[in-house]
Amino acid sequence: MRFRSSIVATTFALFVLVSVQAVRAESKPVTVKGWVLDSACAFTKDIKKPVSAECAKACAKAGSPLVILADNGSLYWPTSDAMPATGQNEKLLPFAGERVVVHGRLYERGGSKALLIENIEAAK
Repeated sequence: MRFRSSIVATTFALFVLVSVQAVRAESKPVTVKGWVLDSACAFTKDIKKPVSAECAKACAKAGSPLVILADNGSLYWPTSDAMPATGQNEKLLPFAGERVVVHGRLYERGGSKALLIENIEAAK
């Protein structure tokens, strides 16, 4: 009986592991060129690029999440694949208000675009 319980438990654990992997979000590698700005300005002010680096940094330090507004107008939410997830403002703050080139993995869901940043640098 103990052997049977062990087999059932192992089978169940493998089923859960396979199920979690099956529903894991698909991603694709991308390169995005655009501006790092605070999300409030991107949505409520409809700005095309930051007013200033100081303004973007002040908003980020006040708690507004930084986003990347691509040259084509797409808005990318920087994200983390860590558990628990972590905010990305710290990684983006040195580039707030600047134009950047980002290499990473794109996740899309419900019309939103999330970007797992692998490398970010100031645009030349």
